[in-house]
Amino acid sequence: MTDAQWAVVRDAMPTPGWLEGRGGRPEGYCHRQMIDAVFYVTDNGTKWRSLPVDFPPWDRVYAFSRRWRKNDLPKELHDRLRDKVRLAEGRDVEPTAGIIDSQSVKAAASVPAASRGYDGGKKINGRRRHVITDCLGTILMVMVTAANVTDRQAARIMLPGLRERFRELTLVWADGGYTGRLVDCAKEELQLTLQIVKRSDDMKGFVVLSRRWVVERTLGWLMRSRRLVRDFEALPESSEAFIYWSQTMLMSRRLARTTRTTRTTVPVSSPVTTLAA
Repeated sequence: MTDAQWAVVRDAMPTPGWLEGRGGRPEGYCHRQMIDAVFYVTDNGTKWRSLPVDFPPWDRVYAFSRRWRKNDLPKELHDRLRDKVRLAEGRDVEPTAGIIDSQSVKAAASVPAASRGYDGGKKINGRRRHVITDCLGTILMVMVTAANVTDRQAARIMLPGLRERFRELTLVWADGGYTGRLVDCAKEELQLTLQIVKRSDDMKGFVVLSRRWVVERTLGWLMRSRRLVRDFEALPESSEAFIYWSQTMLMSRRLARTTRTTRTTVPVSSPVTTLAA
């Protein structure tokens, strides 16, 4: 991380328990070093044991990442940065609309059979990432399941939690995979409008579809992190954590650029010498 990027992340980081008198002991390594190492694994897709020697020992970094995942801290850090991004873009912190979609990825041999499946539509044996974003493309909710879990099945689990977390959100755009009884259930039970955006019959080749392109762009952003090109994690929760880490990298860079461009500089005026006649 650059200094500007670290300043953004540092301000949004959760406060350690030992600083608030909730027990525990201080970290043995600097948080900046630890988060840099996790970013390195996320961005380059390397094994934990293959971390360069410039970082702390790999087992300490892995323990840090595991501890954060168990306490849901990657999501907390991600959500705080998402609020900052929305404010920087002139939006309210609470979104009023979202877009839902999914992405199937192949699973490595380290993924157990109990949490993987076969997606007949994409012909992929692995896992599926179900993602809900706001209109800026930042993630509101993510859930990783076996690839044979359909979009409608995942949405029935995600939409109630989304409605509870974001009380102002009343509209969600989706593709044709979410049609059917789900639309009526969302309206009747959650007071949530699920609007289906479909391709017309006369469309040929690649066509940018209204609203749907936002979440598809977010799924493309995820594939820029090599750790997410394929699912290597034994636990779906670990896959979700790496998704949050990937988006944290992206948002911290965006906020750091915004901070640099909006920083005002005061010009230094040269002294004026008055010559007496």
